[in-house]
Amino acid sequence: MRTETKTLIFGDVLWSDETKIELFGHNDHRYVWRKKGEACKPENTIPTVKYGGGSIMLWGCFAAGGTGALHKIDGIMRKEHYVEILKQHLKTSTRKLKLGRKWVFQMDNDPKHTAKLVKKWLEDNKVNVLEWPSQSPDLNPIENVWAELKRHVRARRPTNLAQLHQFCQEEWAKIPANYCEKLVEGYPKRLTQVIQFKGNGTKY
Repeated sequence: MRTETKTLIFGDVLWSDETKIELFGHNDHRYVWRKKGEACKPENTIPTVKYGGGSIMLWGCFAAGGTGALHKIDGIMRKEHYVEILKQHLKTSTRKLKLGRKWVFQMDNDPKHTAKLVKKWLEDNKVNVLEWPSQSPDLNPIENVWAELKRHVRARRPTNLAQLHQFCQEEWAKIPANYCEKLVEGYPKRLTQVIQFKGNGTKY
């Protein structure tokens, strides 16, 4: 697997990661004005699901030009599944986002990402991979994109997993390109703060 060691133009980086989105994972409060004796009317109650409403796992990518593919992961993602995701979405996302010929792929050091099978596929397809330090969630700007996605999906209050997935796809496509561009533009400042705070929490 080749790695890019020279100074990078962050606008040519395709950032990626996985995340879990829960159906009823945010025990937020809602208040309803109701008349005496109407507490149990359906319009004044909020449905709950015992033991939680479930969740979905997503893989996604983005660049300075906007969001790329968003893929729902069925079951536990293993190295074979990860290769299939890359086959299906990597180059289509780079074309959609109009990344240059010297684009660089970012992924973290999860064992399924660094497996020999994955490394071989990346080498065979001449994908330059950004060297990534271990245990560095603060360094990946896609965490901000995930937070933005979850905020918008939560506001729509999906009632089942199919609807949750649908809303995720719809809201992912709505994330503005200029929001993504600002995240990438601010990346050098993010790195500076991480160094300044010696790996502790930053405002990002």
